[in-house]
Amino acid sequence: MTVTPREILKQVRRIEIRTRRAVNDIFAGEYKSVFKGRGMEFSEVREYIPGDDIRTIDWNVTARSGHPFVKKFMEERELTLMLMFDASSSTAFGTGEKFKNEIAAEISALLAFSAIKNNDRVGLIIFTDQVEKYIPPKKGRMHVLRLVRELLYFKPKHKKTNIGGALEYLMHTTKRKAIVFLLSDFIADDFQRQLTIANRRHDVVAIALTDRRERSLPSLGYVYFEDPETNSTVYVNTGSYLFKRDYKSRTEKYMLSQSGFFNGIGLDYISINTHNDYVYPLFNFFKQRERKKGV
Repeated sequence: MTVTPREILKQVRRIEIRTRRAVNDIFAGEYKSVFKGRGMEFSEVREYIPGDDIRTIDWNVTARSGHPFVKKFMEERELTLMLMFDASSSTAFGTGEKFKNEIAAEISALLAFSAIKNNDRVGLIIFTDQVEKYIPPKKGRMHVLRLVRELLYFKPKHKKTNIGGALEYLMHTTKRKAIVFLLSDFIADDFQRQLTIANRRHDVVAIALTDRRERSLPSLGYVYFEDPETNSTVYVNTGSYLFKRDYKSRTEKYMLSQSGFFNGIGLDYISINTHNDYVYPLFNFFKQRERKKGV
């Protein structure tokens, strides 16, 4: 069914209205307090004054001059927010009111409107097993409305997932330090090295999208399951105690491994379930990060 421009405009407008209250009442202040001042730009050097932080000493200038000098930094007037949106087929799934990719689009809109409220730039990378859409960071409401439109109505050409490739693209196109929200279900392999490197260069936050049926299955008898990314199928007995036990064990082991990896590289992450409201987990994340960062 073809969606008309008027229907697209109405849907984008609904998303803006839906996220406005959260942006104005909750996230604008939290976003600013957590992220503002994280980007620092080198300004100049000056002679060391007792009481200066020794970590700011410029050892090259100090060695040449014979006197200690420190680097001066100034807070960047604006930050860059990059949204990385997983559009692979596994995100077109959900047993709640919305699919994972629909929730990811709303979260992205909320973050984007929070960013422009603080006069920051917002960019977008939509990826599957390839980067399918890149919109460079810009400011302004009209720019964010364009991003929201793309998130809601983008039709990916590919089904599979390559998070590592998308992160390499990010590092190639975004040289200066940015805030990066990576929205995915992380049902993928071989992205750990690229994510570790990206997290060193940028301020990366992973938003892991899940569905409760990925943890446990109802008893529906014999059912065919199809992998949306590979089209491979398997015929299983969902009423089997042994199958359900093994399924739950494998899923929980994978999720523990995922969260353990995120913690191990010092990466902030948020788990969002399709059956629950996403506002509280996001707000809770900002509050916890504010306490942890001591800002």
